Amino acid sequence: MARDSSAPDAPTRLDAGPRAAVPAPVADLVDALRAYRNAESSMRGRSRDSMHLGRTDMTALRLMLHAGQAGAPLNAATLARRLEISTAATTVLIDRLEKSGHAERRRSRSDGRAIEIWPTATSDAEVRSTMGVLHERMMSVAGALTATECAVVQRFLGSLGDAMTDLDLPGRAPSV
Repeated sequence: MARDSSAPDAPTRLDAGPRAAVPAPVADLVDALRAYRNAESSMRGRSRDSMHLGRTDMTALRLMLHAGQAGAPLNAATLARRLEISTAATTVLIDRLEKSGHAERRRSRSDGRAIEIWPTATSDAEVRSTMGVLHERMMSVAGALTATECAVVQRFLGSLGDAMTDLDLPGRAPSV
């Protein structure tokens, strides 16, 4: 049978560059991981937008929520370290979160001199309503896996996380 020259070639994903030697199932897995990461990033962006928060603000709020749930609320210095930003930038961030109604400063119950940073009840409810749906969907998808599949995925994601954490990127050349 003669090939129709007007028909586009069948898509080939592994025909050039360093991926040429990557088996299709591995390439498909990495592509699926990228698609998930893009979908999650997009969802988090929509969540931040709906709460009128920037990326660092939302991360700070998430850290405050987790710390509060663990019974160990954050102070400004700890928040600065966890966000890897200066204490001055942290003060501006907390002021912004207070002004928008997402956080509040409270005196520590155990040390009246210390100031703790807490998410407001409204903010907690907002995050829970958004992230609660995400959590339910994740649990539904994970719940459909067998115990063996869960172990394989967990091992893969753990190893991938380790590989990313241990990655030593080359430094930028100094500007002249």
